Amino acid sequence: MTSEPLIVSGSPHLHSGAQSSRIMRDVLIALIPAILGATIFFGPRALLVILITVTSCVASEYLIRRLWHRSNNLHDLTAVVTGTLLALNLPVSLPLWMAALGGFIAIVIVKECFGGVGQNFVNPAITARIVLLMSFSSAMSVWNRPFSYLEHSDVVTSASYFEALQSNLPLPSLGEMFLGIRSGSLGETSALALLLGLIYLLYRRVITPLIPVVFVGTVGLLSWILGGDPLYQMMSGGLLLGAIFMATDYTTSPTTPLGQGIFAFGCGLITVLIRFYAALPEGVSYAILLMNIVTPLIDRFTIPRAFGSERRRA
Repeated sequence: MTSEPLIVSGSPHLHSGAQSSRIMRDVLIALIPAILGATIFFGPRALLVILITVTSCVASEYLIRRLWHRSNNLHDLTAVVTGTLLALNLPVSLPLWMAALGGFIAIVIVKECFGGVGQNFVNPAITARIVLLMSFSSAMSVWNRPFSYLEHSDVVTSASYFEALQSNLPLPSLGEMFLGIRSGSLGETSALALLLGLIYLLYRRVITPLIPVVFVGTVGLLSWILGGDPLYQMMSGGLLLGAIFMATDYTTSPTTPLGQGIFAFGCGLITVLIRFYAALPEGVSYAILLMNIVTPLIDRFTIPRAFGSERRRA
């Protein structure tokens, strides 16, 4: 009597068949409504900023991997996604060399210095945006009015929602907030465009609704408790862009549903604390970055213990 040998291997034992390039391609498709919205509201220069950041990310990845004698993996499209997300977090008027510098920081400093795809412990686009904001705060805080590129006027800038709120200036209506007819970064103004992207990602099962719903819901609930307008708070700043496209990053978010819920709640809590009590008008980027840092700790205490393994010690 013969029998087949029992082969025991390390996890994972199942593979979904999904490839990084397919997932990144779906993310890019989901970003198309936001890109179109940015072009409509802020003009052709929005496409130029996106082109510059994407080119910078792709070129930086190619050159640094050649320099370090690593295999070329541009086909996975992660550099393209990073460049696109970075651009959508920038104002349309940002000098192009600063946008290019942001792409270099995202790829070389944040991603490749830690080993490349899957090894970075913080989101590259978020981190590059924060570095640019800290280094060039004036340029990163200039907001163009929607459709100002169609006007023959020297005055094209206006206050963001939070600046208008702090200065008691007229606020955009909820309809304008939803459609995107307001000042802000390229990809953060239109809630409609971002929600269309969310629907596509959910349909393609690229992400689950857990992190976006808990993140945005926490901001809305805590804002209401603190006396703010929850609808304005949920549609303002980079909340939807961050919750849908960056907080859900596979590499820098927890593995288990429980861990993802804790992560998203932490993002929402930090965002509200910064918005209501800090000197900064917006806190989404900092919230995601801080929770990225504690993700390994969240995983440590939420990933179930494997059968037969020793219990973790605190």
